[in-house]
Amino acid sequence: MLLIPAIDIKGGRCVRLVQGDMNSETVYGEEPLLMARMWERQGAKALHIVDLDGAVRGRPVHNSLIVEMIQGVGMPVQVGGGIRDLHWIERYLTAGAAQVILGTAALKNIDLVKEASRQFPGKIIVGIDSKKGAVAISGWVTLSAQSVIEVALRLCDIGVVAIILTDIEKDGMLSGPNITLFEDIAMRVKIPMIASGGITTLEQIQQISKIPGMIGAIIGKALYTGAISLPDALALLDPPGRKGRMSGLKQ
Repeated sequence: MLLIPAIDIKGGRCVRLVQGDMNSETVYGEEPLLMARMWERQGAKALHIVDLDGAVRGRPVHNSLIVEMIQGVGMPVQVGGGIRDLHWIERYLTAGAAQVILGTAALKNIDLVKEASRQFPGKIIVGIDSKKGAVAISGWVTLSAQSVIEVALRLCDIGVVAIILTDIEKDGMLSGPNITLFEDIAMRVKIPMIASGGITTLEQIQQISKIPGMIGAIIGKALYTGAISLPDALALLDPPGRKGRMSGLKQ
C-alpha cells in the first residue's frame, strides 16, 4: 500500500482544515513547494495536492503553483481541486501530473469522467467525499442527495484508475479513520481504493493496508503535527530487507 502525504493549498499556503471547514485552517507552511520537497526527502513515493480555493470556486486557482510543485519533485503527483473539464485535465497531465482527481465533476457530469478516462487511460482518479453517508461536493460545502455507494457503483467499468474515499467527519480530527466505511465500499466496488481522513497511528495504517483492494492511504494532519513519522510509516509497510517494492499508482 502506498502512503501519500497531502498538501492542501489555500491562499497560496500549505494548510490543514478541520472537517473541510474553510474557516478552520491551520497554516503549516508558507511555501508548498518546499513542503513537497520535504516529504520527498523523507521517502514519500507519491504526493496528493488539492487546490482548496479551486474546489470551492469551481475552477483551478493555484494552477501555476501546482505546476511548479509537480515539476519540482521527482515523484508522481495526483492533483485535485476545481478540475471540471477536459481542458484542465489535459493541462495538468501535460505539465507532468501522474493523475488528476475529479470530485464534483464526477457527481454532476459522469460523461466527463467517461470521456476523460477514455482520452487519458490510467490517469483519472475520482474523489468521493462522504458525510453521514451522502456525497459532499463543491469543496465539501454542499451535500448531494446521492449516497457514497450509489456514486461508487456508477463508476464501475468506465476506466477510472482509483477512488479516493474520504470521511469528512474524520478529516483533520486526529480521531481515527472510518474503517467500516472503507471496508464496506472496498468490498462492494471492484475499483482500487485510496483511504483518506482521520488516519492518526501506525496501527491504523496497518489495519487499512489489510483491506482488500486498498492500494493507498492519504495522510495529512497526522504528519504535520508529528503524530505519525513518515519514515516510520514507510518502514512499517516496506521494511528493510523485504523483497519487492511498495505497490501503488505509477507515473
